[in-house]
Amino acid sequence: MIQISALPAFTDNYIWLLQDHASQRCAVVDPGDAAPVQAWLAAHPGWVLSDILITHHHHDHVGGVEALKQASNATVYGPASENIPGRDVALNDNDSVRVLGWDFAVYAVPGHTLGHIAYYHHGLLFCGDTLFAAGCGRLFEGTPQQMHDSLSRLAALPEDTLVYCTHEYTLSNLKFAAAVEPGNPDIAARLEKVTQQRQNGVMTLPSTLALEKLTNPFLRTAETLVTQKVDERNGAQNRAPSEVFAALRAWKDKF
Repeated sequence: MIQISALPAFTDNYIWLLQDHASQRCAVVDPGDAAPVQAWLAAHPGWVLSDILITHHHHDHVGGVEALKQASNATVYGPASENIPGRDVALNDNDSVRVLGWDFAVYAVPGHTLGHIAYYHHGLLFCGDTLFAAGCGRLFEGTPQQMHDSLSRLAALPEDTLVYCTHEYTLSNLKFAAAVEPGNPDIAARLEKVTQQRQNGVMTLPSTLALEKLTNPFLRTAETLVTQKVDERNGAQNRAPSEVFAALRAWKDKF
């Protein structure tokens, strides 16, 4: 059985650590900083870092890769179309990788960056900066249509899927969600719970796709109350869900 835990990095990043206790091998996802991983390995003698999974090229996700690879000889997986330091295996849409005995499907999810990928193993989703708890990543390279399509693809996975994104943005995202849907009781309840968690220094991840569908405005672009709020802000018109998404993302960027 693989255990998954979070190694905090920078101000709000999480490096996900996958541990296979049978073999004492471990893998990390998006190590933007080598130090938290090195500290964990130093505190757990006998463990070997065997794999590094990368979702996209931003420095806070790849900054620690080369130092970790040099110290461990780990295999580095990352998107084929992006410049990933130390990458050994270049991944494209619908590829699969075997890590610690588990098979992960690779999904292209452009939007935040053009080459962004996600890793899915039944019940688990490592989605980098594409889908956040109650939010989504900014569009640094892709179009609103691309990001809407990427989120729709992830939302089609089983509802009990655990969502392991890489930033602790849940509280600020829920404040925006409450502005979009002030009458949504699921958002209100989650905002209250997450506010308490953050006051106590408790992390809010992983989420589940079921919870995201109830509380994440970027997965709710077809909901009447969401489209009405967008129309109220931007002037009423019948919009495609991707256009509702674009309006929401533009609003969130200035929220």
